[in-house]
Order: sequence, then C-alpha cells, then structure tokens
Amino acid sequence: MTYENRVKYDKELYENLRVDCQKCFGFCCVALYFSASEGFPIDKDAGKPCINLQSDFKCAVHRNLKDKGLKGCTAYDCFGAGQRVAQSTYGGQDWRRNPETAKQMFDVFLVMRGLHEMLWYLTEALRIQCDSNMQEKISSMISETRKLTDLDADSLIRIDLVVHRSKVNPLLSKTSEALRAEACRGKKTALKAKKRIAGRLDFIGADLKKINLKGEDLRGAFLIAADLRGVDLSGADLIGADLRDADIRGANLSNSIFITQGQINSAKGDSNTKLPISIIRPAHWDK
Repeated sequence: MTYENRVKYDKELYENLRVDCQKCFGFCCVALYFSASEGFPIDKDAGKPCINLQSDFKCAVHRNLKDKGLKGCTAYDCFGAGQRVAQSTYGGQDWRRNPETAKQMFDVFLVMRGLHEMLWYLTEALRIQCDSNMQEKISSMISETRKLTDLDADSLIRIDLVVHRSKVNPLLSKTSEALRAEACRGKKTALKAKKRIAGRLDFIGADLKKINLKGEDLRGAFLIAADLRGVDLSGADLIGADLRDADIRGANLSNSIFITQGQINSAKGDSNTKLPISIIRPAHWDK
C-alpha cells in the first residue's frame, strides 16, 4: 500500500469511528447504566432515558457538560457505534417510534460499540505499525471486524465479543511491545513499581513531571488528576488508562500508543498539548 493510499485508508476508517450525535438516537443516553458518582447527571438504570435527553435525541446540556461537572458524559465515546446502529442497522428507525424493538436496539448498540472500539485500536495499530507482515495481519482483522458490523440486528446480538477480542488483543500487544521497545532504546531508567488498585498502576494525583515515561507500559493505569505537564509520553501505551482530570498541558502525546478521544476529553490540556493525528483537540480546553 502506497503512503497516499495508506493515508486515505486511515482517514476513511477514523471518520467512521468518530461520534456523530446528529445521526444517532441518543443510545448512550438510554442504553447505559449511569451513576452520579461517576460524573453523570443522576443514578440511572440501563434502558431508561437520561433526564437531559430531549425529544429530538439531543442533550439539553451538551454545551455545558464541563461547567456542570458531568465528567462521565464528557469522557464517554461510542466510537461512532451510535450512528452506525441508527442509520445502518435500523435504517433510520428510532426506538421511540418503534418501542417494540427498543430493547433490541440498545443491546445491538452495546455490541456495536465493542466492535467499533476494537476497530479504533486496530486502526491505530495499523497506523503506527512498521512491520509489513504485522500490517497485513492487522488489515485482515480490520476487514473481518468491519464485516461483523455489517450484520443484521439478530446476528449482531449473537456475536461473542470476548472471543473476537481474543483474536484482536494479540495484534495490539505485539504492536505495543515493538513500539515501546523502540521508544525505550537507550533509556537508562525505568518507571519504578508503584502500588496497584485491582491490579492497575496507581498514579492518582501523582506528580510525574520529572519522570521519564517514554515507552512505559501504562495500560489501565489510574492517572486521575496526575500532573503530566510537559511530559513526553512518546511510545507510552495508554490503552485503558484513566486520565480524568490529568493535567496534560504542554505534554507530548503525539506518538503515544492507543490513546482515545474519550481519554483526551476527560483530561486537562491546552494549545501546547501535542496530540496524535487521530485525535481532535477538545473545544472545552480553550475555555
């Protein structure tokens, strides 16, 4: 694949994996369980509409999520699954006009969200992977996963996400290991062991400004309110890391591994924060 075709291919994949609420039916505001303690408006059961969901499926407070402290809403990302289910799987038929299929729609949305999340990580892996053999394997898995998203509602519900993820994860891990090894080349010090919470590194509120984090394995790490100002996170694997209120002003994440839009949306950045080409700079950072 030529460089030009690769760029075009990546762009097409990313565009399909970005949220477009205008084409959705507010699935994330209905299908999910909410907890006020996690930054959502209220405690809400799955299948019950959020109090801020309007009749046109738009959020009444969307422009003020950050000001209202609704960090859960700010950070959530369906990876474009919402509009895919609304416009493709159900052909524009919403759950309010078709209440008999509402439960199925919500279940399908959750499956589609899982598939789109895997597609996001696979697309990132393809973008940063240099080994041609691995590129071929990743491309093949992207094609296989995209075919699953084309299935009808009944078939989508029957998909075992755990089984499919078991085929995706090794490709992501191998990509991460190769890139982290390259980023750590010549590095004299490694990140010292820290205490863990449920097996995940605990850096909650930690001052990490003077620590060399290039190429570090931060998968699933708790980086809540951590001070990462000016830190170079090149080659650091951030898949699943909790960046809520992490201060990344002036930090370099342009070559970080497996960062998502939702993680960036939940952090505190500025115009000096360097982001990967796959990430859109949050509008609320300028406020």
